This record gives sequence, C-alpha cells and structure tokens, in this order.
Amino acid sequence: MQAQTHSLSALFKQLGLDHEQASIDRFIKQHSPLAEGCRLADAPFWSPAQAAFLCEEILEDADWAEVVDQLNLLLRS
Repeated sequence: MQAQTHSLSALFKQLGLDHEQASIDRFIKQHSPLAEGCRLADAPFWSPAQAAFLCEEILEDADWAEVVDQLNLLLRS
C-alpha cells in the first residue's frame, strides 16, 4: 500500500489555516526564517494542537511527514 501524498495547501487546511497560495506565501514570509536549532513544532506561532500534530506526524513518519518536512524547509530558507 502506497502512502498518501498531501499538498502544502492541504497541510495548511489540516492545521486550520487559510490554504490559498497567497496566504501560504504570506505565512512563510511572516514566520521565516525559523531560529537555528528550533524544531518546526516548537515554533512560537503554532497553537498547542497544531504543534502536537506537526510533532506527531514527523515522529511517526506518517502520511503528512513529507509535506511537514517541506514546510520546515520553506520556513528556513
């Protein structure tokens, strides 16, 4: 069985954030760059539920892990 691939827009929707491309671009610009050594889930702009979701997906290498990694990279560039 192949793992489901999610889009960045779907991740933002899952997190309860505006998921239009312009909004995603604004979010990334507003919150970049993440501090060196700060894990994505530990960033101060997440709600506790959002942080828990991001952490869990990475730790479990779940369906969302690939796109969570993508967001992590975007917030560090």
